[in-house]
Amino acid sequence: MFDNICKFLAENFSTDFATWLLGEPITFTELSPQELSLEPIRADALILLQSAQEVLHLEFQTQVDVEIPFRMLDYRVRVYRRFPRKAMHQVVIYLKQTNSDLVQQNTFSIPRTRHEFTVIRLWEQPTDVFLRTPGLLPLAVLSSTIEPEAVLNDVAQQINSITELKTQSNIAASTAILAGLVLDREVIKRVLRSDIMRDSVIYQDILEEGKAKGIAEGKAEALLEVAINLINTDMALEQIAKVTGLSIDQLQQLQAELESNNNQ
Repeated sequence: MFDNICKFLAENFSTDFATWLLGEPITFTELSPQELSLEPIRADALILLQSAQEVLHLEFQTQVDVEIPFRMLDYRVRVYRRFPRKAMHQVVIYLKQTNSDLVQQNTFSIPRTRHEFTVIRLWEQPTDVFLRTPGLLPLAVLSSTIEPEAVLNDVAQQINSITELKTQSNIAASTAILAGLVLDREVIKRVLRSDIMRDSVIYQDILEEGKAKGIAEGKAEALLEVAINLINTDMALEQIAKVTGLSIDQLQQLQAELESNNNQ
């Protein structure tokens, strides 16, 4: 789910991301992996954007992955084959703090071949960077702060001041989901207005994903996972029941277990 949220933000607020990462308000459009004439290595996490002169390759990670350095090299070669004259910027953005040495790795190296890329660990980034533009607001709570709840309050105030309702709804829903990496669900529910999230494409995607996953897998474990994700967005239990096929009693029990775990 976090991959999809970050992909949505990067593609719909590309100028905000370009200003942050490249120092220029460049407008990017989506670059499909199919344009590279090769199947994507990891399509769910892959974010490729392009302008007339540049390509921006982003990877958002909640967990470390030993294959990332090679993936960076592989996509650099793929893009060079298709667009030899375009500059390429590759950035791996780690969302959740970890002590693993892998989050420090920004090169791929084998004999006579060395490739470099940029690594950003959000928990080391100054908070104010993410409070300047709407597209970066959902990342603010994951930045360098000892008071993530206070940051979430600041973000909520800025979200409430967004006049375009669709943007407001999408940013609120994205913030709620990403904040779950560092804050308890009850804190998020208390700070963010759930009513403004209902019409967001993020919210609708979760609904569709839940339906598809339940139909495709037909497993209790998969349905429970979907239900947990939907409960964490503060969706009404009646709606979750329609998506998952679980009973209201089952969902109430699951909700109680989640609240109990959050209070421990």
